[in-house]
Amino acid sequence: MSEAPPTGRGQCTIFLGMAPGVGKTFRMLQEGHAAVDGGRDVVIGVLETHGRAETAAMAMGLPVVPRRSVVHRGIALEEMDTDAVLERAPGLCLVDELAHTNAPGSAHHKRYEDITTLLDAGIDVLSTVNVQHLESLNDQVAELSGVRVRETFPDAVLGQADEVVLIDLSPAALLARLREGKIYPPSRIEASLNGFFRIENLSALREVALRQVAEEVEAKRLVTEVVGTREETVAADTPQAIGERLLACVEPYPGSQRLIRRAWRSSQRLGADLDILWVAPPGSVGERVDSERARQVVALRQLASLLGATFLVEPGDDVAATITEVARARGTTYILVGRQRPARGLARLRAPLPQRLMQALPGVDVRIVADRSTRHERTP
Repeated sequence: MSEAPPTGRGQCTIFLGMAPGVGKTFRMLQEGHAAVDGGRDVVIGVLETHGRAETAAMAMGLPVVPRRSVVHRGIALEEMDTDAVLERAPGLCLVDELAHTNAPGSAHHKRYEDITTLLDAGIDVLSTVNVQHLESLNDQVAELSGVRVRETFPDAVLGQADEVVLIDLSPAALLARLREGKIYPPSRIEASLNGFFRIENLSALREVALRQVAEEVEAKRLVTEVVGTREETVAADTPQAIGERLLACVEPYPGSQRLIRRAWRSSQRLGADLDILWVAPPGSVGERVDSERARQVVALRQLASLLGATFLVEPGDDVAATITEVARARGTTYILVGRQRPARGLARLRAPLPQRLMQALPGVDVRIVADRSTRHERTP
C-alpha cells in the first residue's frame, strides 16, 4: 500500500526506561510492525540489538535503511544515514538510542539532532532512551549509582516529544533477565550484577523514571490549561498573573554545573523561567580565553544553553548587591545559591550571602543548594 508524502512536522514518540534491557527497543519494533499492518510505510533508520536474539527476531520483516560508514582514526564506524532516510521519505522511521553521540565528521553531533531533521521533514519517529541520559539528571544518577553518564541529551527533547511511553519492569524481573543472559553475554553478567545492576540502583532509577514521566504528563496538562486560560483572559481583557522566575548564582568551577542542573529541575517543577548569574570580579571579564576560569565560564554557558536557561555575567565587587540588582531587574521570585566557600580577611566580618540577600530582597525566597558530590563516582 503506497503512502502519500509526509507533510508538516512529524510526530515523535519516545520509549523511556530505567535501564538497559527493560524492553524499550522491543516495544518500538512491536509498534513498527503494528504500523506496517495498518498500511504505513515504515523503515528502521538505526537499530542496536546488542546481540539480543529476541530483539533481532522482532526486527525481521521491517525494511532497513543501510547505515553509512564514517572512518575515524582508521576505524570504520557505522551511523544512521539520515540523508538516505530523507530520500526514502517513509511515513515512520524507527531510531534506536536517542542519546547516542555520532562519529566525528557526521553532519550532527548527536542522534537526537538527526531525529529533529527527520521530524522537520514530516517523518514520524519512534525512538528509545534511558532516563539516566537526561542532562538535568546527570548529577542525581551519579549520586544514586556511582556512575557518571557521559552521553546526555537536553531535557527539552523529551519535553517536545508528542508522547513519552514508560517501559516499566520491576528490578527483580530485570535482574532475572540479566541472569538468563537476555541483556548481556555471560562474560558481563557478574560485573553488571556487582555494578550498575545492583537492586538498590535499579529501584532508585525506576523511581526517577516514574517521576520523570509523571512530570512530563503534568507539564503537558498545565500547558493545555494555560493556553485555555490565556484564550479566556484575552477575551475578558483581564491582566494575567505573574509567574515564578528563578535565579541561580554560580561561580566558574565544576561544582556549579551541579547547581545549574538542580536549578533547572526546580524551575521545571515550578513552571518558571531560569536565569544563571555569575558575578564576575573586576578585571575578570575579557581575561585570556585559555585561562581555567574562562574555560569554566564557557562550560557553564554551554550547559545553560543546553538546558534552555539564560546565562548572565555581571561585573561587580559586591556579590550580594549585584545579585540584588539583577534579581530586581529580572523579576526574580526564587534565588538558589551554592554552599559558600570560607570567607577570608575582612569578608569574614560580613553576614553570609544568603542572609544579606534575604535582607535586601524580603519578597524573594532564597535556597542554599547542598553539594552532594562527595560520594565516589566511577566512570563506566
